[in-house]
Amino acid sequence: MTNPGLDARRYWILATVTLATMLFAMTVTISYVVLPQMQGSLSATQDQIAWTVTFNLVATAVGTPASGWLANRFGRRALMIWCVTGFSVASLMCGTATTLEELILYRVLQGILGAPITPLSQAIILSSFERRQHTLATAIWGIGVVCGPIVGPTIGGFVAEAYNWRWVFFMTLPICVISICTIFIFITDRKRNAAIRLDWTGFLALTVAVASFQLMIDRGERLDWFDSREIIFEACLAGVCLYLFMVHSLTASRPFLDPKLLLDRNFAIGLFFAFAFGGLAFVPMVLLPTMLQDLQGFPDSIIGIVLASRGMGSMIGSVALAVLTRLDPRIGLVIGFGSQSISGLMMAQFDMNVSVLEVMLTSAFQGFGNSFLWAPLTVIAFGTLPTHKLGEATAVFHLIRNLGSAIIISVCVGVVILSTGMNYSVLSEHLSLFNEAFSVSAISGAWTLNTPSGLAQLSNEVERQASMIGYINAFYLFSAIAASVIPFIPFLKKPDN
Repeated sequence: MTNPGLDARRYWILATVTLATMLFAMTVTISYVVLPQMQGSLSATQDQIAWTVTFNLVATAVGTPASGWLANRFGRRALMIWCVTGFSVASLMCGTATTLEELILYRVLQGILGAPITPLSQAIILSSFERRQHTLATAIWGIGVVCGPIVGPTIGGFVAEAYNWRWVFFMTLPICVISICTIFIFITDRKRNAAIRLDWTGFLALTVAVASFQLMIDRGERLDWFDSREIIFEACLAGVCLYLFMVHSLTASRPFLDPKLLLDRNFAIGLFFAFAFGGLAFVPMVLLPTMLQDLQGFPDSIIGIVLASRGMGSMIGSVALAVLTRLDPRIGLVIGFGSQSISGLMMAQFDMNVSVLEVMLTSAFQGFGNSFLWAPLTVIAFGTLPTHKLGEATAVFHLIRNLGSAIIISVCVGVVILSTGMNYSVLSEHLSLFNEAFSVSAISGAWTLNTPSGLAQLSNEVERQASMIGYINAFYLFSAIAASVIPFIPFLKKPDN
């Protein structure tokens, strides 16, 4: 027999943590809209401005596993209050940055302070609802969370176009205040277990390993990879620290991350899917804004609408998933990853004349497929774990997810840059006085090899075409990653409930 008062309180808690997670998701997606504007304002290159995304994700990944210990040490209510407040302040500081270094620092703080929000929200939901309600609760949570990526980029694009990129961070202040107030009112879990200690050796070893590896991935293309002493040092440091972390985790009595969690087949395979899911969720949101503005000249407002269309697709998919709660979660994963792969192939067909409607439809379809991944992946990964392990398991899950985001984004941006350089060289080989096309003014127009201005325009066009090929190659890679995980889905076991 159900208790109406208890059920109502559960859904108020669900609404509260959904708002907090929506704030986190909205702030993240808003920043993607203004990447091209920030790049110009801070005099950064494409790979440098991508650091504001990847370093934020790495900071989130590093801070995520500590959320379980922090929740036990200070209580879920106190931790949620401090995290949302700190994340809000860091977001406002992002709007005050005057250099790339400042912006990266504030984005790192934003990532560290916001890291516990998602796993803590998920743990609160899973502990507040019965197991048979987990799919419905996480689906509703997903519907609420995707409102952020719909509203944020839409409004943020117009705000950035009317004022500048700084205001997209300032505009989140009212939602920050509301979120903090609702946490004060509805989150009452003050349970603490101060006896649990943080394994600082494991934590620091993992932190240094992750940070070093991400630096190597981000700066490798610019520094010519292992021809650079810095890259060699970062690779060696990452390898040594990872080795220390693994040895310590297998020998310590209470390691930072319990390797026994990997004995659960669904959770172990679920981490592999989480890695892919993290990258697939964010790669288009990083690549599309720079492609549309740099190559096609789209304004910020249109880019915001394009990213919002992805949120609309996610909303439709989440509603469909909420209706189909009895669906085998593995079928949801097939639909999700299959849709992602198809959307990658659709994006790979873009050219210099791509229309706004075409990009919006592709983005919406990508969001639709993405929504079929979150709830089923959560149910499968955690459905066979004991309840007392959920806090630590969610931290590990989101650590892998954020690492997947940062690494796959860096790889795809590297593919764009590498392909652009290679194809610029190939296309330049056809620019010669012996090319008959240059003798026909109706074909060549302002592109000429005889004047400095003509050469400059010709160089710009060749670079634009080479960049388009680079983006196409990155989208093909995106599609391949999504397709590569589908054969592993049958290895997952369907949860009993």
